[in-house]
Amino acid sequence: MTNNKDIQSAPVPGTASPYPATALTIIDPRWTLFVRVVAAGSLSKAAVLLDMPQSMVSRNIALLESQCGERLFHRTGRGVVLTEFGEQLLPCISDLLTDAESLADDIRNLRGKPVGEVVVGMLPSAVRRFAGTLFSAVRAQMPGVRLHLIEGASAQLEEQLHDGRLDMALVLRESEASIGQAHLLARLPLHLVGPAVDPLFGNRDIALKNLSGLPLVVPGRPHLLRARLDHLAAEHCVELSVAVEADSVQLQYEVVAAGGGYAIASVLPGSLDQRLMSSRIVEPPLLERFVVLVESPRRPLTRASREVRRLICCLAMPSI
Repeated sequence: MTNNKDIQSAPVPGTASPYPATALTIIDPRWTLFVRVVAAGSLSKAAVLLDMPQSMVSRNIALLESQCGERLFHRTGRGVVLTEFGEQLLPCISDLLTDAESLADDIRNLRGKPVGEVVVGMLPSAVRRFAGTLFSAVRAQMPGVRLHLIEGASAQLEEQLHDGRLDMALVLRESEASIGQAHLLARLPLHLVGPAVDPLFGNRDIALKNLSGLPLVVPGRPHLLRARLDHLAAEHCVELSVAVEADSVQLQYEVVAAGGGYAIASVLPGSLDQRLMSSRIVEPPLLERFVVLVESPRRPLTRASREVRRLICCLAMPSI
């Protein structure tokens, strides 16, 4: 599917394009905008997702409607909904955009090397160990590919994948059943994290039942890890005492270091600073989270994105 830059490069009367005329466009990029507005359900939301002025989105949709001689959307107080004409048109346009991007990808790659931009989302825990390695590998093996790396929490990356803002992302899943068609990259045991001087961490492992009554620093609901912890507590009759809710791992670690309680997190080897210690949570059998590579259902799989996916899977190590 054509990206933001292609949409904005569409000639709008009285507006100079900020992008070079060499961009390969098979069909009018306004139709990509049409599909994005449908997905967003709002002109303003589509403008934010595409980093475009709302006035430009409105003008381009109005021009499409003028060219078609029919309304594509009904405007409502909550956004926009497709008209009957728009409903009939949508599957045709979606198929056409997919075919057009495939053709554009074939044309760009006729010389045998992948080219184009690939947007990859990455967990904060993966950035230090993975971002530089991936960048270096892409630069050496695929000089025609431009990497756009984005850091975010797992839930944020999942949302951006759904919205079509990323080609792919490394995210966390809480169970093997939730991996689905994603590519499994690593298994990460859950750890109890606390102050380095705490005698509780004299052993490498700690049983889940021993968490009863401990003051915990955990994400607020409806975070997936929080839901999993609530389920485990109910299943194994463990009393989880939440002292502080903090929705990022770094926030949790800072609260723990300040004496606010204990965090439950996936801990990478060597990732804790000298203020903290951790033990794996066992009994029930080792509790794990899963790092997976997920591709967006709203973006086409180009040759460039296929090659970046291959590189990520080759470079991935259990210590991500």
